[in-house]
Amino acid sequence: MAYAPANLPRRWAERYGLSGNVDPLILEKGDDIIARRLRKYEYPVLARLWMAEDCSAEALALLKSALPIAEKMNRIGLVIEYEILIALAAQALGQSEKAMQALERALALAEPEGFVRIFVDEGKPMARLLYEKAASRIKPEYVGRLLAAFATAAPPAPKRVEMVEPLSERELEVLRLIAEGLSNEEIAQRLVLSLPTIKWHASNIYGKLGVKSRTEAVAKAKALGILRAPLA
Repeated sequence: MAYAPANLPRRWAERYGLSGNVDPLILEKGDDIIARRLRKYEYPVLARLWMAEDCSAEALALLKSALPIAEKMNRIGLVIEYEILIALAAQALGQSEKAMQALERALALAEPEGFVRIFVDEGKPMARLLYEKAASRIKPEYVGRLLAAFATAAPPAPKRVEMVEPLSERELEVLRLIAEGLSNEEIAQRLVLSLPTIKWHASNIYGKLGVKSRTEAVAKAKALGILRAPLA
């Protein structure tokens, strides 16, 4: 039986006894203390599943129900995570004021403890919220530190691949045949040119691409995107 993507979080929630309406005692009752401790971490997981399926309203309802319980247990780290997720869910729903309120509370709780990774792990959506918060000049030093951490965590930009000089039409023709695996002799026969001429073209190709072999020439040409067009 096929399931719509939005049903996946619901099925996961049903399997583990979770829903958008949290029992106020669900984190405190039961005999298995390990199970109780693990359950409080299941709500953020489910909230992220909802948001990943564009069901932010369900995520927001779940988090707002679970937040008072985390507060009652005085689990500051969990409260911060819930507020962060509430901010992201509200922002996805276009509820900017609510998003900023949740983010502001998360920042207020997180700053004294020096939390950084808990924000950075949420990726670009959190970075965008923090940039908006930076404009309001609320906790500018802490927000600046978090934004700097996002910049540090970003992967380095790929090196730009360049050519020394553009290839001529004939050189491109020879290069495409090299990429097909033809030998110099076979290329000469295909293009009805002499073998020394093909070798001369190949030498020019290597020089312009800054490579020393056929394999390197093909790899560099693919990186530059000049082997995409088929041979006419």
